[in-house]
Amino acid sequence: MTDSLLRFEKHIKVHQQNSVAVDILAAETALSKQKIKQVMQKGAVWLSKGKHTQRLRRAKKPIKAGETLHIYYDPKVLGLIPPEPELIFDQGRYSVWNKPYGLLSQGSKWGDHCTITRWVEQHLKPQRVGFVVHRLDRAANGLIVIAHEKGAAAALSKLFQQREVEKRYQIWVHGRFSDKATSDNPIKVDHDIDERHATSYFSFIKYDARQDRSLLDVAIDTGRKHQIRRHSALLGFPVIGDRLYGSEDDEDLQLSAYYLAFTCPYTEHKRRFNILDNR
Repeated sequence: MTDSLLRFEKHIKVHQQNSVAVDILAAETALSKQKIKQVMQKGAVWLSKGKHTQRLRRAKKPIKAGETLHIYYDPKVLGLIPPEPELIFDQGRYSVWNKPYGLLSQGSKWGDHCTITRWVEQHLKPQRVGFVVHRLDRAANGLIVIAHEKGAAAALSKLFQQREVEKRYQIWVHGRFSDKATSDNPIKVDHDIDERHATSYFSFIKYDARQDRSLLDVAIDTGRKHQIRRHSALLGFPVIGDRLYGSEDDEDLQLSAYYLAFTCPYTEHKRRFNILDNR
């Protein structure tokens, strides 16, 4: 067999004391040691110690008897190349990035090399760990905050949970939206998502007659899964490129998280970020 295998997963209970991870995986799979090292760096190998399981990246890590190695090999996932995000602001304890379409907020058991946290850990200088503070859909683009300490992750997450972060989005939707929906008088959608309260506000910006589409500004009080996409579709104006709640468009999802504002928990200064200011 060669390294070009089909998708598989394997769970290896280790019986020999202090065997090396890469040697165990090479013996139990048809993958070369070099390939296994690449798979480990991309976050598709895990180690279980009792009830605790975490990613394992160290090829030479000694594995104790009784521990379990897990490998999740998917050549399609592992072959993906992550798009590059843009650094907007680096506070030290946290940073703000412009996430492009296609970059994930969170990985899976099959890998994490296409997540913004992993990209940041590998490229930000000085090197730091990365923690997700809030999520942005893979298909969306725009501003996202990454914490670099557990304390910062907790402090920033609290701001989001207590709705002390102002977030604004722009979306292109199919059709002509009402130009009476202004920033002072937006259309409010108050519709539960997955049995949880969710409120969104839609304001008209402009209409493109040639393509029969409208540009809208959106503010949200809550941050439920796919909230803007679902509420926009509920109004009868699905977001262009939304294959879940709209139509089979050829375009990427036209949803951008362009604005974030919050009080820094460390300096107590108001921080405002707007990627449209640079366009």
